Amino acid sequence: MKWKVCGLKFTENIIEVAALQPDFIGFIFFSDSKRFVGDNFQMPSINTKIKKVGVFVNSNLAFIINKVEKYNLDFIQLHGDESSTFCEELKQTFSIIINKKKIGIIKAFGIDTNFDFNKLLIYSKLCEYFLFDTQSLNFGGTGEKFDWSLLKNYKLNVPFFISGGIGLSNIDEISTLKLNFPHLFAIDVNSKFEKEPGLKNIDELKKIPKSILEL
Repeated sequence: MKWKVCGLKFTENIIEVAALQPDFIGFIFFSDSKRFVGDNFQMPSINTKIKKVGVFVNSNLAFIINKVEKYNLDFIQLHGDESSTFCEELKQTFSIIINKKKIGIIKAFGIDTNFDFNKLLIYSKLCEYFLFDTQSLNFGGTGEKFDWSLLKNYKLNVPFFISGGIGLSNIDEISTLKLNFPHLFAIDVNSKFEKEPGLKNIDELKKIPKSILEL
């Protein structure tokens, strides 16, 4: 089981989180978010084994490319209403402009009882991963867990992250979830492990059971 710590923005805190060796670290480039990195964000040096993920919400192509190049991002997480056409255009642009390494795409979807998993099919050849979060008008950040049993409606083979309200009180449920849904690739932790928006609680992150991460 891989794990991602998302929504970091303070330099020393980023370095402390990186010392815990998560597989992914997420940085939010959406100005309406409480965890927006800001316009003058400086990326500290991070072990290259930790993949840097830029989180974007309905951003234009030029903005995303600029941040990928400026911060040497490894993955783009599209957390808005981005179409499959946009994902395809983004992938093609990466292959032309950024040819030193492959930039992966994570497409996020807000899940509720009305979510139609069939709409993911058109994205399945364009994204390395999906991310399932709690449905929100504000594109995530609710700190609330969605009904994980809804994942029974997921029929594709694209591995996925699970996000939304994951904390120490429910993280043990991930073991059963992994057994039931083998395409569960990673957990995405955020607000339940914070002292304040964007500032992660290192002591709490250390309490994530190793048994979960070894699944």
